Amino acid sequence: MTAAPEPTHLEPAALRDDPQVWDAFVEAAPTGAYTQLSAWAEAKRPNGWRAERVVAEGSDGPIGMQLLIRDLRPLPWRIGYAPRGPVGSFDRDGVAALTAELRRVARANRLANVLVDPEVEEGHPLVGHLAAAGWKESRGVQTPRSRLVDLVRPEEELWSDLRSKWRQYVNKARRAGVTVEDVGAEGLDDFYRIYVDTAERAGFIHRARSAYDEVFRAFDRAGMARLLTARLQDGTPAATLMLLTCGRRVIEPYGGMTQAGADSRANYLLKWEAIRSSREQGFTIYDMWGLSHAGIEQFKAGFGGCEVTYVGGRALVTDRLGSAAVRVARRVNVVLARRRHGLSGGGDAT
Repeated sequence: MTAAPEPTHLEPAALRDDPQVWDAFVEAAPTGAYTQLSAWAEAKRPNGWRAERVVAEGSDGPIGMQLLIRDLRPLPWRIGYAPRGPVGSFDRDGVAALTAELRRVARANRLANVLVDPEVEEGHPLVGHLAAAGWKESRGVQTPRSRLVDLVRPEEELWSDLRSKWRQYVNKARRAGVTVEDVGAEGLDDFYRIYVDTAERAGFIHRARSAYDEVFRAFDRAGMARLLTARLQDGTPAATLMLLTCGRRVIEPYGGMTQAGADSRANYLLKWEAIRSSREQGFTIYDMWGLSHAGIEQFKAGFGGCEVTYVGGRALVTDRLGSAAVRVARRVNVVLARRRHGLSGGGDAT
């Protein structure tokens, strides 16, 4: 993994046209997120998304977003989505200028609407600036809640932050001979098998294997990915975590364990080793990325850190008829996806 590069040029034209300059900008931003990096756009391209970086100049510097655009065939519109955008200066003038630029891009691309789910909490000035520029509350796509662990502390302090029962489970896994390996791309077969097993037991939707392969390989090429596997004493893979980075932050977007992994507490040792080794490599924040239900929330809370809740989705409607059609199509797609996986109720894919 590589440390975040310092941005070398911050003029809007350079940010729009040069992926390296853009990535340095995102990595240096306080609210930068891995889903705004060019590697994420690369990973999404095989699924029909193309990326366009939209940038404007504010009073305090540039503001921008990596906008993913996708056709809605057979509908005549397209949708625009900037996961965890925007990034940069959040002054009122900058947000207004970015919104005006987005409207221009929307007209050129026939976008029904633009959706963002910024990585800021309620009360942040960006929320008011977006509202003033015409953005409305909307259902988000990314999970709005997470836990962040401050890694700028001695390992002993991080260990003491674990609940006593969690420390016992970590030690139990060690005594049982569980080991954790940094397996890289060679572990993708085991990763997907374990992830699907977890999804089927927990009742959430998983994507095709290619989706996870594309994400890992795109970030791995940029030196921003790790794949950890916990093995039982006999070598059987029992738990897995995909780690991605953005600047000094480590994020765990995907992971799972087998029933044997749960019984042996391999998932506890795996999580601790992910946190410990991330600190060892010089990262400053460990982002657990998502508290989707009570069981996950309780498990992650046992490793310390603090909970954050972001403001959720904000939508800029750029074509009223198209936006209404998108809402209907999205609801139908979610229902159909859950039926294909034998699930009931609503909810988006993970």
